[in-house]
Amino acid sequence: MEIGIDSFASAMYGSNSLSSVDAMEQLLDRIVQADQAGLHFFGIGEHHKKEFLDSAPAVILAAAAARTKNIRLGSAVAVLSTSDPVRVFQNFATLDLISKGRAELVVGRGSAIESYPLFGFNLDDYDELFKEKLELLLKIRGEEFVTWSGKFRPALKNQPVYPRPVQEKLPIWLGVGGTPESFARAGTLGLPLMVAVIGGETYRFRRLVDLYRESGHRAGFSPEQLTVGLHSPGYIAATREQAIEDYYPGYAELWTKLGKERGWPPVTRKGFDGLMGPTGALVVGSPEEAAEKLRSHSDALGGVDRFTFQMDNAGLTHAQLMQSIELIGTKLIPLLR
Repeated sequence: MEIGIDSFASAMYGSNSLSSVDAMEQLLDRIVQADQAGLHFFGIGEHHKKEFLDSAPAVILAAAAARTKNIRLGSAVAVLSTSDPVRVFQNFATLDLISKGRAELVVGRGSAIESYPLFGFNLDDYDELFKEKLELLLKIRGEEFVTWSGKFRPALKNQPVYPRPVQEKLPIWLGVGGTPESFARAGTLGLPLMVAVIGGETYRFRRLVDLYRESGHRAGFSPEQLTVGLHSPGYIAATREQAIEDYYPGYAELWTKLGKERGWPPVTRKGFDGLMGPTGALVVGSPEEAAEKLRSHSDALGGVDRFTFQMDNAGLTHAQLMQSIELIGTKLIPLLR
């Protein structure tokens, strides 16, 4: 199982207040730390709000590419519905050149919707936009000269798209939440799947992952071509007690705030402890406990090829995050091997 980190480039407002310049510098330092510690992937999300600095993820990743050597770098996720697939491909093909073949794309419809009014798109077209733009993105990946027409973008007539990436086939994952149609779409297209499980019990997604694999099999793809990734909140410290002490206050504050926006109940310690249980989504604890839980999650989903931690939006300090990355690389990954 590959292990990585996904970041929303938290601006670190509030108790750990920093200037945006300092927050960005620390984020890049954490990506360098992840590379040196032997992590496999670092992803940057896409949001367009004050709390996060990730409105231009390809720019952050390019800066990271210039400072790293081995770690793969990608989006987490790129909101394809409100982006131009030509520019998305060009940005990440350029990243692939800078990184010498380490770029990846995880694309999705986006659970946050602020980009729709910002870029002039109608939320009523939520799924139709994504389907059309994914089709164009895959066509660009496969063909240097592109002929295509659709509803939401001007047609292309034998138009070349440059630059081309180092990798013959730039990896494009489909980021999904809990919509069966999204799992089936990824399988039918033979795309690797990144499942975001941010609450509840991970095993409940097994039927959807099975749907992905069944759809891929019917479309003629082999099991080896149907890669499954899992993204969940988490944090590693030397002991379980230390991990909870560090992580819980910021986690409770963040998710209670999000709950007010999305109609979820406030976070309670009882609910948090439930998510910390053997089948709960949170991967918080010592390296040994995390390894055991990740094996359990993998078994529950019929195999997980990559796991990515979301841990830098829970009020943790830069020092805590750096130490956690070090423990993931030096303790957790060897245990999983």
